[in-house]
Amino acid sequence: MTIERITVNPLIMGGKPCIRGTRVTVGVILGLLSSGRSREEILDAYPYLAAADILAALEYAAWRAEEVELELATA
Repeated sequence: MTIERITVNPLIMGGKPCIRGTRVTVGVILGLLSSGRSREEILDAYPYLAAADILAALEYAAWRAEEVELELATA
């Protein structure tokens, strides 16, 4: 699993999940992919990223999409 490449720091990009050591957010990568950009185009635009970073962003998004929030009972 490559999700350890994702970091969340409230002092960087407002706490949005980013690729470790960069200010590239998971949302930026997902947006580029959803607009039809290829992995190669993304890596050309962000030469400091690796293919594993794109995979990590997808894994992180899939994990968050499956997350379930439960309402706590109140007394």
